[in-house]
Amino acid sequence: MNNTLVSVAIASALSLSSFAAFAQGPDFYGRLDISLTHTDMGSTIQSGTNNLKKDESGTYFENNFSLVGVKGAEKISDNLEILYQMEFQVENTSGSGDTFKARNTYLGLKNQAGTLLFGRNDTVFKQSEGGIDLFGNTNADIDRVTGGQIREADGIWYYSPLLADMVGFNATYLMEDNQDTDDSQYALSVTLGDKSLKSHNFYVAGAYNKAIGNIDAYRAVAQVKLAKFKLGGLFQNSESNLDSAFDGNSYFVNLSYDLNGVNLKAEYGMDESGLGKYFQNISSIKPKAGTATNLSDINVQSITVGADYRLAKSTLVFAHYAMYQGDYTVTNKVDLEDDNVLSVGIRYDF
Repeated sequence: MNNTLVSVAIASALSLSSFAAFAQGPDFYGRLDISLTHTDMGSTIQSGTNNLKKDESGTYFENNFSLVGVKGAEKISDNLEILYQMEFQVENTSGSGDTFKARNTYLGLKNQAGTLLFGRNDTVFKQSEGGIDLFGNTNADIDRVTGGQIREADGIWYYSPLLADMVGFNATYLMEDNQDTDDSQYALSVTLGDKSLKSHNFYVAGAYNKAIGNIDAYRAVAQVKLAKFKLGGLFQNSESNLDSAFDGNSYFVNLSYDLNGVNLKAEYGMDESGLGKYFQNISSIKPKAGTATNLSDINVQSITVGADYRLAKSTLVFAHYAMYQGDYTVTNKVDLEDDNVLSVGIRYDF
């Protein structure tokens, strides 16, 4: 991405934010999220980490998707709103010149029939996770174990109005010509409840992904809030369109507990598909077009425990320990190198 153009866009966003004091305008927002991480193998920490050495033990500063953006909405008629968002990841620990990276950026329309977005966004398959990813945007994100956590550009998103203030139907469709393929690429989801567990104390979702990210997948997600506990689970089946050997189920179960403002968290994950980042980084085996890997019996497991505490509405401190292990078979059984990861970090939202 042309950094000069991005810088101009960010400067424009800042100017618009200042002007908002005098007239209704867009909202400028951002996040700074950084952690100090020790890893045994470097297989799960953020790929933009400066001087990262794979397959070696080390201690690094990680940038957990720090970002800056501008978003807003404007009513252009009695029954039509225009929506917009421009968001960029900011690399604050990388030594490369690629300071800005594209995130969710779109233009949209909203009326009584629902919302349409055009541009770049998380697929509705990814969004169906709700709040189940307790360690999201860190080196313990569920994408370290399973696939399908995809953001794509050149697409159309549809979100229906909530039926009975509870049920939503959603879709993502990627433009075939932009994707250089004759195959349809889309995702569908249906959600029930509230992913933030505020208006309802439960959240349930089902989703299907067709060919986006070169995988076919379906998943079921459920989370419930019981007093100070949050209990959640996710089941997913995934198959690579590039190599049928990458095929199998993924499972997650997790629990969080609010102890006087300290959010204690624990999660167990398991995967048989080999489409998560840990397996592919450790084994150096990835699905490739036109290949048929002699790969079977993939077994990846992860255990993560951690806690976070909000010092203020804007400021969160957190820590977690994650353990990854597994094995697979290519003629003979091969044990994956274990990766133990410890992170301590702080996040500031503005």
